[in-house]
Amino acid sequence: MHLVRSASLGSYEQVAREANLDSFRMLREAGIHHSALRDPDLMIDVDAVGRLLERSARMSGLSDFGLRMAEHGRLSNLGPVALVMREEPTVRKAIECLVRYLRLHNEGLQARLDDDGELTIIHIDLIMATTAPARQGLELSVGVLARILSLFLGKSWIPECVCFSHDRPGDLTRHHRIFGPNVEFGHDFNGIVCRSGDLETAISTADASMARIVRRQLDDLLTGTSDTTLGKVRKLVLILLPLGQCTVERVGRSLGVDRRTVARHLAAEGETFSSVLDAMRAELAQRHLLGSDRPLSDVAELLGFSELSSFSRWFARRFGCSASSWKLRASQAAAKDWVI
Repeated sequence: MHLVRSASLGSYEQVAREANLDSFRMLREAGIHHSALRDPDLMIDVDAVGRLLERSARMSGLSDFGLRMAEHGRLSNLGPVALVMREEPTVRKAIECLVRYLRLHNEGLQARLDDDGELTIIHIDLIMATTAPARQGLELSVGVLARILSLFLGKSWIPECVCFSHDRPGDLTRHHRIFGPNVEFGHDFNGIVCRSGDLETAISTADASMARIVRRQLDDLLTGTSDTTLGKVRKLVLILLPLGQCTVERVGRSLGVDRRTVARHLAAEGETFSSVLDAMRAELAQRHLLGSDRPLSDVAELLGFSELSSFSRWFARRFGCSASSWKLRASQAAAKDWVI
């Protein structure tokens, strides 16, 4: 299972509204909690996002649904990856950072550079657990990449060619508006072909010192990623908590094992399912309370509690005070830290 920051759906609600779709209903039927439209740092299942985009295109009759989302996308949707890209000296260095750190934003998306003399190909590949159609996700990803390049190279810049592995759709109006005239289908890869010299263009916002600082932070995050059972269970807890389905049995089914096997592997790492669940809830509770003004009932739902009273009892046991008291003290402490 691969995860993606919910910031990838940053423009979904707007496009769904324009297409007369009920965005909350569409998310629910795809297995994504509606809070993904409000909290850009929620981690959601890549396959669920793929289902959402394909079904949205089908239900709306808009075969370019993914491209419509790309048109409204922003560099800031990439979170910390965007920060380091803006500080790099050239467009090539920025894209190299995107290639290196992309999985911190989207584990189901891979990018790579392939230089061929005067031309450079920026490949985009989707990694999904199913063989379901992925056209919308691919067109969204390549569309976002094209917008990033245009941001650095200017609105008048157009790629030498944009290639897709899927079949040619009937209407190419939006493809040509985003990518220019040279869009081809039925290739053995997905990506953008551009002149190598274009990538040597300097970035006016570059700051070498800031770039080093942000790269160190992102490298630490990369080092902390893990494919151990504990890491996989933590990922699944992130997905299942808002859905109210976070049980050891459900986690085991997602991993293809029974609950005893999950328990055995976690024990080898000094953990239990309960300890992982409790720790993740504590981490998320602090993030939601300090980072937003959402009601406590919403926080309780995001943490998998069916009732606010259950959340309140758990919070008091875990933190020794009420959620409201904790938020007040934490907010006051944070305010003091910002006083110069």
